[in-house]
Amino acid sequence: MAGAEACAGPEPLLRAAAAALVLGDAGAACRASARALAAARSAGSAALVPRALEYLAYGELRAGRHAQARTHAEEGVRAARRAGQRNAAAHLHAVLALAASAEGDASAVARHAAAALDTARRHGLAQTATLARWAVARDELARGHAVEAAARLGPLVGAGTAAVRLGADGTGGAAGHFAVRVLAMPCFVEAAALAGRAEAAGAVVEQFAVWASLGADAQAPAQLARCRALLAPSDAGPWYEEALRRHEVAGGAFERGRTLLLYGKWLRRRRRPREAGTRLREALVEFEECGARSWAEQADSELRAAGSTPRGLRGGALAVLTAQQLRIARCVAEGATNREVAVRLSLSPRTVDHHLRNVFAVLGVRSRVDLARLVDRWDRSGAAVDGEGPGARPR
Repeated sequence: MAGAEACAGPEPLLRAAAAALVLGDAGAACRASARALAAARSAGSAALVPRALEYLAYGELRAGRHAQARTHAEEGVRAARRAGQRNAAAHLHAVLALAASAEGDASAVARHAAAALDTARRHGLAQTATLARWAVARDELARGHAVEAAARLGPLVGAGTAAVRLGADGTGGAAGHFAVRVLAMPCFVEAAALAGRAEAAGAVVEQFAVWASLGADAQAPAQLARCRALLAPSDAGPWYEEALRRHEVAGGAFERGRTLLLYGKWLRRRRRPREAGTRLREALVEFEECGARSWAEQADSELRAAGSTPRGLRGGALAVLTAQQLRIARCVAEGATNREVAVRLSLSPRTVDHHLRNVFAVLGVRSRVDLARLVDRWDRSGAAVDGEGPGARPR
């Protein structure tokens, strides 16, 4: 990829970006697309600018950076219209619909999906149609309309009979576009499970497992574990924990937040409110971090249902931390960097970062200064007593 990115012309860079998207390397796709965009503008190749912006927007979308994807796609729509590229504009409208479905803007989802589907139907654009319908379904899922989302996604992912056709949307096949349908499978599984139709998702999960095994999508292993949790509600805990471990490797606040939200719901329904509150607060932080408003509202609502305080906790809340989390919180409150904490506690910096993110989520704090204040109030209140529970002072 590095050799391709070194090429001066926009076309080799666009091919490199396309290859990176196929391989699931969103970072490489964004880098190559950005360089292609600069090269196209420098060379005066106005016809290539919309494609570069399309790849860049899609790469940002795959990376979970929805606001950046929206900015590039909006610019891409304008460039495509200037160049008379109606199909490219339609595809960028579909990308905008997907970004809006994460950000919680229902009117934008409807507007951009309609614009994308109007051209897709007339010109037979299968990929554009599939992206747009996925966006509408994901917005329905974010708003708690699982039945509608499952019904919309089922044909896209090939659930049920293979005779289902999508000709009205221009896909002309038994399911959605091959490059998109697999990405929409975890959404369908979630919607089907929440709609009480988990049996309809079994075959889809096994298809998705094949995709995850190829290593072309960094998020797929975590999403697969989440899907298996949804299909095994009596023994979902280990699957959710596995999904969270996979998310730590893959990164991405949006997908991790979705796993945490589902895990928190599962814990709450099994009358484990303290554990549910921990996971739901983490989900809320992740969604707020990536601007996923509708999903954040779901997490907030679940927190209230669990009897927890959604937007920050009382000073005595350090009692909910594990012993390891409390040790890390104390070190940070004393001014230590993550690397210094790692050395002091004989941990890896990555482990410290992971625990510290959870500490921030559980306590509802947003900075190291806020954490230090909370630890100080906890200590001065005398709430932590040697040898008592997870909030005990380390000896």
